[in-house]
Amino acid sequence: MDFLSLFLMDFIKQLQSPTLSFLIGGMIIAALGSELVIPDAICSIIVFMLLTKIGLTGGIAIRNSNLTEMVLPMLFAVMVGVLVVFIARYTLAKLPKVKVVDALATGGLFGAVSGSTMAAGLTLLEEQKIPYEAWAGALYPFMDIPALVTAIVVANIYLNKKKAKSAALEASAAEAVNYPSTKQEYRDQQKDPGANRVQIWPIIKESLQGPALSAMLLGLALGLFAQPESVYKGFFDPAFRGLLAILMLVMGMEAWSRLGELRKVAQWYVVYSIVAPFIHGLIAFGLGMIAHQVAGFSMGGVVILAVIASSSSDISGPPTLRAGIPSANPSAYIGASTAIGTPIAIGLCIPFFVGLAQALGGL
Repeated sequence: MDFLSLFLMDFIKQLQSPTLSFLIGGMIIAALGSELVIPDAICSIIVFMLLTKIGLTGGIAIRNSNLTEMVLPMLFAVMVGVLVVFIARYTLAKLPKVKVVDALATGGLFGAVSGSTMAAGLTLLEEQKIPYEAWAGALYPFMDIPALVTAIVVANIYLNKKKAKSAALEASAAEAVNYPSTKQEYRDQQKDPGANRVQIWPIIKESLQGPALSAMLLGLALGLFAQPESVYKGFFDPAFRGLLAILMLVMGMEAWSRLGELRKVAQWYVVYSIVAPFIHGLIAFGLGMIAHQVAGFSMGGVVILAVIASSSSDISGPPTLRAGIPSANPSAYIGASTAIGTPIAIGLCIPFFVGLAQALGGL
């Protein structure tokens, strides 16, 4: 059976699955003007439970696994997170009417990981009885944090260079009219170039303290150092799929509401949001195949690595980038991620990479 038929079969299954059907249902009722509102507090609890469950799964698996098997996939996760930001810097940022800081923020968000997309991918693999390493969900922070840190650091370096260049031009102009304060300001900047240096640790700390990673790392730590199997089997595991379906409904409504924001920015963000998830996922899939050949990483694990690479952060990423790159336009990067990037990743990329793995004979 060829790749196209496998992809179409998986896509139809996805349409029929609770994950995508609830996402599409949310978009439809939002488009019809429904007044359904699910309070943010409930959504926060759902996200906490989903990511805690994924963390518990990973922690329990790591406790019972050979750590050397995890090194290469984790290294590749870090590489993808960083690479995605530079792809945006040298593609999206070069397009007409796209500001560099907005492109970097968008790259940071697409390099970071969507917990809901990862949960959807894990659920599909379980439904189709495709084996994968239980610790694969723990790759989340190894891609998420490097992407956000890289985006903020590169954006601030760019802004500092731009500011220094502007100050140099003003100083040159001041020389002509002998305006001392501008010249002195430029000299002070030259004497202390570290004054505008980007502090990396606060960015990492803020990412770790975000609600998504906090829940994920809490579950990971409990799975590693405690014995949570009874509560895991009796509560977190049975509730997982139902909670995920509710979250998909909320995300569908959110995606529809964000579509309007993309009209305020360059239409290149729409193109990027459609193409980038596939490109990022294919890069991760290729690296995952290397880990598969070298370290015995399962094909199911390769699919998970590709899925999280194709996702874009919808929980921890936006507030981190708002604080780290305040001059970036949230309508650009959040609209691109929520309105288009997430539906593409869940609806198309997940079945695409499952179909690709099956076509290669690995599943």
